[in-house]
Amino acid sequence: MAGPQRISYVPLDEMTPEMRAEMERCAREGTPRPESSAVRAHVPAAFWFFANAWKDLFREGIVDHSIKELCRVYVSHSVKCEYCGNQRSERGREHGLIEGKYDELLNFESSENYTEREKAALAYAEAIVWTGDADDALWERMYAHFSEAELVELGCMIGLTLGQQSWLRLLNIEHHQVMPGTSAAMAPGFESAEALAESKGAERYWAHA
Repeated sequence: MAGPQRISYVPLDEMTPEMRAEMERCAREGTPRPESSAVRAHVPAAFWFFANAWKDLFREGIVDHSIKELCRVYVSHSVKCEYCGNQRSERGREHGLIEGKYDELLNFESSENYTEREKAALAYAEAIVWTGDADDALWERMYAHFSEAELVELGCMIGLTLGQQSWLRLLNIEHHQVMPGTSAAMAPGFESAEALAESKGAERYWAHA
């Protein structure tokens, strides 16, 4: 964690039973993990805005979950949100998304790790995050792989991810600080506070690039 934490965590005993139930889900399933939710809990409307939108757009919805997970981590690597980039979707793992699929996200176009559908989604994410431009060729590529409804869901999910991660990286929050003791949704090598510290200190840690 680079510097002091900027916004405190709301204690569980100050949350409503419904909010505590969602916090328990975060600890059990991750994505998001409890710390970011404990920050949003300062404003219940913000807490539920994200929890409900994330459930509908990311964990559920019509686009393949593994594609949305790749786009989520693409955003993490793009904006260097370490808190989000060190998480992995448990549902993505259940659907066969292996760790090697995350390795070349920022060089997806030249990688052989991704299908053409995955590359099209990542090109969409690239346009949203980096270029702000989508020409006819990109839209033709998108429509070759996705319906309009899928493009709306994917675009909203990427936009939500970009906004939230750009904010969270400013807060200096870290894993294993709220409801510790679980490794749900943590990337390999980040399953505990000790493992996380060791991995972040490694020369080849992804955020050092």
